[in-house]
Amino acid sequence: MIIKGKVWKFGDNIDTDTIIPGRYLRTFNLDELASHAMEPIRPEFPKKVKKGDIIVAGNNFGCGSSREQAAKVLKHLGISAIVAKSFARIFFRNSINIGLPAIISNVNASDGDLLEIKLEEGIIHNVTTGKVFKAKPYNKFILDILKAGGIIQYLKRNQHSF
Repeated sequence: MIIKGKVWKFGDNIDTDTIIPGRYLRTFNLDELASHAMEPIRPEFPKKVKKGDIIVAGNNFGCGSSREQAAKVLKHLGISAIVAKSFARIFFRNSINIGLPAIISNVNASDGDLLEIKLEEGIIHNVTTGKVFKAKPYNKFILDILKAGGIIQYLKRNQHSF
């Protein structure tokens, strides 16, 4: 699995209320929710993000509440991966469960840089700067979930019943 995309850079402690403010959680409409993604810190984000873009962040990405909508709106907007120094545990699992790679790595990147991520090898190449970084590798089970597009698709493909 190779992911290529343009970087959106964020800092430490980006919480789920920043990713999707709670006041908008009165709807299940992902288009509506996604239109408010990152609104408190980068209101232009939902209008400028492109399919395949990658978020690079600092420590504790996705902290705060356990709302699954935070990961869902990012995937809905076209984010192909999130690379951070660390993740809040439930955000990490929510991301993997919906097929959005949450990759643990200390990547040096700036807004607009082009990254190439080789998930199976745990290699992140900043094509813009030429620097290469290691990521914490996924185990086979998590890779299989991501390859399937999320836990539901994985279970369906492997004929598990709910």
